[in-house]
Amino acid sequence: MSIEIHPIKGYEEYEGVYEIFDDASGLHAFVAVHSTRGGGAVGGTRMHSYPTREEALHDVLRLARSMTFKCVGAGVKYGGGKAVIIGDPDLEKNEALLRSYAESLDGLGLPFYTGEDVGISEEDVQFMFNVSDHFIGRSDQAGDPSPYAAVSTFNAIEVAVASVFSCDNLVGRTVAIKGIGKVGSELALMLSRAGADVMVADIRPDAVSSLMSNNSSIREISTDEILSVEVDIYSPCAMGSEFTAQNYDLVNAKIICGAANNQLHTPDIGDRLFEKGVSYIVDYLANGGGLINVVDELEPGGYSSERVRQRLTDLRLTIVNLLKEASEIDQPMHRVSDERILRILDEQP
Repeated sequence: MSIEIHPIKGYEEYEGVYEIFDDASGLHAFVAVHSTRGGGAVGGTRMHSYPTREEALHDVLRLARSMTFKCVGAGVKYGGGKAVIIGDPDLEKNEALLRSYAESLDGLGLPFYTGEDVGISEEDVQFMFNVSDHFIGRSDQAGDPSPYAAVSTFNAIEVAVASVFSCDNLVGRTVAIKGIGKVGSELALMLSRAGADVMVADIRPDAVSSLMSNNSSIREISTDEILSVEVDIYSPCAMGSEFTAQNYDLVNAKIICGAANNQLHTPDIGDRLFEKGVSYIVDYLANGGGLINVVDELEPGGYSSERVRQRLTDLRLTIVNLLKEASEIDQPMHRVSDERILRILDEQP
């Protein structure tokens, strides 16, 4: 086998960080296992054209840690992990590369279960099921996690609107969604059907056209304008680090709630948003529905749609309670949520 797996030292918070190469297939990937609490780490595999090796490593580390927080917040027993494959999925993804990646997971020596994410499709996951037991998201069981991530994000928006505007519906609320991949497009349709006034932006004009053909009331806005447009809710559904020290002050929404991971470049950006009166709904809670769905395949007895629905309901209640607690002590929700999860991890590692 030509696959090379190199452990990377110096990340004591993680149970394992690996760089993977296979010259024959062109594979260059990173896997970060933050925690195997409950018997294993879970987290998707992302394929993206990272400009540098360092950016790919930084992304996988942040995503893996966030997955541990997502697991705790969603009430599932596992810890977090993540994988990123460096490359353009439209040009460089092929069966040889996917096979090599799947085979490499057997050499990690840690229980890491992975599946669909940006650049890796449900079809890709089904192919890799034939190579390795480290995958979740079978088409005849959990399948595509995207609709469930959209549902949990929609639920979080409803909860936030009730908290901020004391309103029990979304009729007439203005929402700007950045990024209309599978989660963002489904979320846009759900919000529009609920009576919200939805505008979207994406770097892919064909994706916008396709979405608008399914709902003529959805409007397009440019990617340059969407961050600063005056709306009730801004919903980031693209890549991470959406809010930085350079752009957070451009936000002109009362609520931020989206499906993208790691939206805050650093936690203090959330503090600054709070100071300017913006209610930021923690991303690892808002988008937790996708995790809840696919991880259920690992439960004793296998996948249960009824259990998934109950956990989605429980996640919604968690967001309600955290928003209430944050309001009572006048603190940003992300700080309250992070502190709660760290306490749980200390008590039940």
